[in-house]
Amino acid sequence: MPGSLAQPADPARANDYDSFAEAYAAETENNLVNAYYARPAMLALAGDVAGRRILDAGCGSGPLSAALRDRGAVVTGIDASAGMLTLARRRLGDDVALHVVDLSDRLPFDDDAFDDVVASLVLHYLEDWGPTLAELRRVLRPGGRLTASVDHPFVAYTFQEPRPDYSATTSYTFDWTLNGQSVPMRFWRKPLHAMTDAFTTAGFRLAVISEPQPDPAARELFPDDFHGLSTKRCFLFFVVEAPPSATGSR
Repeated sequence: MPGSLAQPADPARANDYDSFAEAYAAETENNLVNAYYARPAMLALAGDVAGRRILDAGCGSGPLSAALRDRGAVVTGIDASAGMLTLARRRLGDDVALHVVDLSDRLPFDDDAFDDVVASLVLHYLEDWGPTLAELRRVLRPGGRLTASVDHPFVAYTFQEPRPDYSATTSYTFDWTLNGQSVPMRFWRKPLHAMTDAFTTAGFRLAVISEPQPDPAARELFPDDFHGLSTKRCFLFFVVEAPPSATGSR
């Protein structure tokens, strides 16, 4: 993830992806953190997706959607940014249904519409995960899976000054630098127990909590940064399951 916690952002202007969609997509397409850490980890946790109906919640410009499609999944992508979805359409053509949707709102899908949901680096934009997770649970069929990644709670806790109360849900802001442009961002940091409580309250069962290593191929491509990423936590990954129905549906 580009940026630094050292420069304070203006929360009122933060997270306007439409204003920097092109720069963000270019920055994250082949970089260490996204291309060789976050996306490979999400794909590994998603497993065999051939033939599965997958909702990519917060799909951005579509790199994860493309990878899932190429592995045989039937993908639907949603994002709050029309600018990011324009880039996703260029990448994906008509292979993936794309919708402008704010994850704070009700999702425009029927109950049990998907076999899986992936939500890569998106939940940390939300102060309250409850309504969003309830909607993701609703559109997942019984036995379906949600695979999610978020900023690791230690990131902001370690670098924020003064250091926040670890047990509290707190916001933090900083500026990303993209193609020479300073971009204000705002996120919400939650302790681990608040994250797991949010999943279980929404009706999910915890299956995996993961702190993976970056792709070994990145060692030679990014020799200056690989060691730091492999020895410090950056993101936290979850797989949670919608319990099977009482009638034994798969």
